Amino acid sequence: MKTYWHLRERRRIPSEYEIATSRLFWHGQRGFEVEVPLAAWYRAHQRDAGLAAADWDELRDPRETTYAGYTAQRAEREAHVDGILRFAEDSGYDARLPPACLEALARAIPPQRFLAHGQQMLAAYLGQMAPTGRLTILAAFQTADELRRIQRLAYRMAQLGGSYPGFGADARERWQTGDAWQPARRLVERLLVAWDWGEAFVGLNLCAKPLLDELLLLELPRAQAAAGDPLFAELAFSLWEDSAWHREWSAALARFAIGARPENGAALKAWVLRWRPPAEEAADALARAFGLSAAPLIARTRGWLVELGLGPGPGGEAP
Repeated sequence: MKTYWHLRERRRIPSEYEIATSRLFWHGQRGFEVEVPLAAWYRAHQRDAGLAAADWDELRDPRETTYAGYTAQRAEREAHVDGILRFAEDSGYDARLPPACLEALARAIPPQRFLAHGQQMLAAYLGQMAPTGRLTILAAFQTADELRRIQRLAYRMAQLGGSYPGFGADARERWQTGDAWQPARRLVERLLVAWDWGEAFVGLNLCAKPLLDELLLLELPRAQAAAGDPLFAELAFSLWEDSAWHREWSAALARFAIGARPENGAALKAWVLRWRPPAEEAADALARAFGLSAAPLIARTRGWLVELGLGPGPGGEAP
């Protein structure tokens, strides 16, 4: 009773997930004990933000992820990716890449690191401003996943550079000036100044990531595999599995917020209306650059938003 006093109303032995994630924050409800300049920021963009709930700790991760579970699962995935990358080095795989596949990799992998870094910073901000420890934990794991993505893309880029000197040397130029990447760059830079934690969550996890991750980690690698580069699809799918979990817990948060307070639904819809169009523009520009169509994945993402009660209404406009 002394150890788990905050869980006693459940009248059962708490699970490992409940013990590790419950009642970690006080400042979300009470504010900071000492009035410091930072407190005003948290009042404006956390406590008085567009989303509110009587008890944010009622939010649950559908997978009930703990640190031990997270590290064990990622260790398995990392071992699998290590095997893929060793195969590339030991088999001379890169020297046999079709020229069209190599060109696609040069346009996809190096600049994608900048996008992933922007998403990592946004996930970290979401964790910093979250009103509950459970959401902070989820955002921290997502931040780590984005760093994993950056590291694996950078490693693959270095491998290809060993076979093709200068590979990826123009990555920054492509990210900053290339037509295909400019809508995505603008989207990330605008999201980095969306201070309200709820808006940052919607822009990143409900609008940007579902489209861009599916395109870059699933659709493009599938096309690459069909063109003669199955290894990139294997690597990207491991990263896509992380993104699928981000989408799963984001849906849980959206549903929880809507159920906690009717006004939350209106706020979420307004933010979707703001951030969905630039996210779709970014996906469309990248898809066209790689000879793909963004229409199917845009339709799937809109359908997912409809399931959450946040999607486009008749005619394609958000309700």
